[in-house]
Amino acid sequence: MESFRKLFLPLLVQFIAVAVSGVWAKPVTFTEGFTITWADSHVKQLQGGSSIQLILDQSSGSGFASKNKYLFGRVSMKIKLVSGDSAGTVTAFYMNSDTANVRDELDFEFLGNRSGQPYTVQTNVYAKGKGDREQRVNLWFDPAADYHTYSILWNHCHVIFFVDEVPIRVFKNNERRGVAFPTLQPMGVYSTLWEADDWATRGGLEKIDWSKAPFYAYYKEFDIEGCVAGAAPASAAACASNAGNWWEGPAYCQLSAGQARLYRWVRLNHLIYDYCTDKSRYAVLPAECMAGI
Repeated sequence: MESFRKLFLPLLVQFIAVAVSGVWAKPVTFTEGFTITWADSHVKQLQGGSSIQLILDQSSGSGFASKNKYLFGRVSMKIKLVSGDSAGTVTAFYMNSDTANVRDELDFEFLGNRSGQPYTVQTNVYAKGKGDREQRVNLWFDPAADYHTYSILWNHCHVIFFVDEVPIRVFKNNERRGVAFPTLQPMGVYSTLWEADDWATRGGLEKIDWSKAPFYAYYKEFDIEGCVAGAAPASAAACASNAGNWWEGPAYCQLSAGQARLYRWVRLNHLIYDYCTDKSRYAVLPAECMAGI
C-alpha cells in the first residue's frame, strides 16, 4: 500500500489539480517575452528559443527577466531544477517591482539539497517594502527528473502560488486589517540560478560542492497573461481598475472546493516552515496569519 501511495498519489493530485483549475497555458518563446539580465554566456537557448538552460559555476550564476511589467495576472513556467547534489544552489522564479525601498515581490525560491533529500520550495511575499513572510514546502516529487509547472496568480483578492496547479500558498488581500498588499506597483517576471550556500540548505550547514559544477536549470513554456503596465501612472491605474480581466473574475477570488482540498493536503503533509507559527520571530501573531484560506 505504501509503494502504491508513493507511485500514484502524486499523479492523482496532479490530475485533480488540472481538472479543477480551468486554466491552461499559452506559452511564448523566450525571445518573445524575455531578455537576459545576468551572464549572457551562462544562458543558452534550446530548441529555437522554446526552452532555455541557466548555468551556475564558480565564475557566475545567470538570470533573465520579462520585457514588460504587469499589474495583476497569472505567470507560469515549466522548470526542471538542478539535478544530483544541488546543495547551496537556489533557483528563483519571482515577480519584482524593481523599486528600492518599497518593493513588491512574489517569490518562488527552490532550495537545493544533497542527493536523495527532498527539494524545498520557499515562498515569500513583499508588499510595500514589508517582507519576512517565508513559508517552506517539501515537494512531493523529484523536480529535477522532469519539468513541472510553477505559477503565480495575482489579483485584487489574493496571491496564490501553484505547483502543477496545486495551490501551496495563499496570501489574501487584508488591507482592511492594515496588512500591506501589492496593488499599485507593476512587477516584472524574473528567474535566476545562483549560489547561496550561506543559508539555502539546512540554514547554511550544507555547502555547495563545486566539484559537481556546472549546475543546470531548464525552462520552457513561458506563459504570462497579465495587464501590461507602462511607466506612466495612468497605465498602471488602467490595469488596476479593469475588472473585466479574467483573473479578476469571481472564480479566481477564492479557491474552488477541489483546490481547497489540495491546499489542505499540502499544508498537512508537506509544509515544513510557516512564519505564522514561528513564535521566536513573532511574539504576537501577524494580522494576516488569522485569515486562513
